[in-house]
Amino acid sequence: MRAMVMKTQGAPLELCEMPIPQVTREKLLIRVSACGICRTDLHVMDGDLTEPTLPLIPGHQIVGYVEQVGDGVTGFSPGQRVGVPWLGGSCGHCEYCLEHRENLCDDAVYTGYQINGGFAEYTVADAGYCFSLPDNFSDNQAAPLLCAGLIGYRAYRPAMAACVLGLYGFGAAAHILIQVAKYRGQTVFAFTREADKEAQSLARKLGADWVGDSGSMPPRKMDAAIIFAPAGELVPASLKAVRKGGKVICAGIHMSDIPSFPYADLWHERSIQSIANLTRKDGEEFLPLASAIPINTEVHLYRLDQANNALADLRAGRFSGAAVVTMKNPD
Repeated sequence: MRAMVMKTQGAPLELCEMPIPQVTREKLLIRVSACGICRTDLHVMDGDLTEPTLPLIPGHQIVGYVEQVGDGVTGFSPGQRVGVPWLGGSCGHCEYCLEHRENLCDDAVYTGYQINGGFAEYTVADAGYCFSLPDNFSDNQAAPLLCAGLIGYRAYRPAMAACVLGLYGFGAAAHILIQVAKYRGQTVFAFTREADKEAQSLARKLGADWVGDSGSMPPRKMDAAIIFAPAGELVPASLKAVRKGGKVICAGIHMSDIPSFPYADLWHERSIQSIANLTRKDGEEFLPLASAIPINTEVHLYRLDQANNALADLRAGRFSGAAVVTMKNPD
């Protein structure tokens, strides 16, 4: 099979010919159709996340078709379409796993980080962490739901009761979450970089009630804010923009250092919460909801051998929505 391989952090991916992986007990061999790209892939490549298993095939928003089912697998069969998310496995017996908080397991492993991911024609995944996908999404449209959607939804959980919700950083996750929030009748303020006209236009098209620069104050105080941009300086900025009792939710797996700020900005029962990874329950709730709304993902397609171009375009902010590597020729 062909695969894009990271041999050293900080270096471009290399297109390699590799053996098709062998299926083992409780695993699925999957023929990859599409794999989304997100900022976490950049953090893995750049060394912000420091524990990859090298050499590594990145990619953790995988849509594919079951080729072979390992011993002990139930609920999946050859030919079935499945999605593979960031969380690739956990120990199953620690206090977090027993509480259905496997996202916090100390022995968790992650797709495209410790486990080879979806920038390849085939991959192997733990069947217990794969999802069936709604039929009303194409392979390319479904791919961003598996990280931008799932982890975005987990970040959205603490903000579900907010009447006014702020989204800082209008990329792949925010363009999905705004559709959930508007479906549920919430007022949404979108914060972008001042120069990012494409993101601003997409936010307005998707129903944002106000769009402004990340450093500006919104027209009214918000009940909650979700920060998707990996910029620590947005934490004190968003604290100033939420009302008393408001929540600031940090959704990224990596963020630059948060600068000091006056305690007065946190006082009056404002809170800061981080979000780590996802659970299987998140997928079981979000994917049917995405189908019911239905979510429309804006995708920009790249061939497998163009994965480095896609990552560079993401880094430079050259598109709005989500990037997807497709095993077919992009339209």
